[in-house]
Amino acid sequence: MTIRKVMKTVKGQPTIDGAGVHLIRVIGPNDVKDFDPFLMLDSFDSENPDDYIKGFPMHPHRGIETITYLIEGEIEHQDSLGNKGVIGAGASQWMTAGSGIIHQEMPAPVPRLLGLQIWLNLPRDKKMTTPTYFNIEKDMVKIKEEPFGRVHVIAGGYDGTEGIKPLYHPATLYDVEVDAGKEAVLPTDPQENVFIFLIVGNAEINGEKYEEKTAVLFGQGDEIKVKAEDDAPTRFIYFAGKKLHEPVAWGGPIVMNTREELMDAFNELNDGTFIQENPEDHHEE
Repeated sequence: MTIRKVMKTVKGQPTIDGAGVHLIRVIGPNDVKDFDPFLMLDSFDSENPDDYIKGFPMHPHRGIETITYLIEGEIEHQDSLGNKGVIGAGASQWMTAGSGIIHQEMPAPVPRLLGLQIWLNLPRDKKMTTPTYFNIEKDMVKIKEEPFGRVHVIAGGYDGTEGIKPLYHPATLYDVEVDAGKEAVLPTDPQENVFIFLIVGNAEINGEKYEEKTAVLFGQGDEIKVKAEDDAPTRFIYFAGKKLHEPVAWGGPIVMNTREELMDAFNELNDGTFIQENPEDHHEE
């Protein structure tokens, strides 16, 4: 077995987004090529509701999937399609923006809001697919107990334990808990791009120490090893997916392949034609 080496790290930086939400921005436009097919990663971690209750009022998305996962907390959401619901602790929401959706996400005041949102790029031929939601309830996230701790399988499979199967890009997501002093050894698909995000606690990887709220991108190989500190557990989110190797034109909440497609999207927002009733049918005509 070939152990994957660390190729790049990105330490999350505090920023403010939405209507005044304090969050940790980890990867973004400058990291597209390296983290392909993943685009953006924001992490939430606060015990002060004033940091986040203003939330993310109605805003558009096109050309991507947004995946929100909460370890602790609660986020209410609704959108232009009439969907409404709540993401709770241990649950996830997989939203395919496709041809276009306008939605809002409003965190509720809780003792601690801990989680993240990752943007997954859609392949060129799926950019204008019909917008959909996939709500992943807590009981749908299967847990595999391991000698080092436990693996919460959100999407994809892990050692016979299956999560949800994404419709458009077969990405894999785990929430991995590693007990103090233990080391997680996770098999990886050699054809996939793999990185982890240290959401709680520091870790040692291949003899080097990495701090909490750091994204760690791996090179090629068959497995990764992540060790918790001797006196404290660590928790990380595992991401894997095949690279798209496609051009990226990114404008705020919209990610397309060309600047022309990007300008079309913003023109449609301005003239009120952004939301399409049957986008796939229209796209094929």
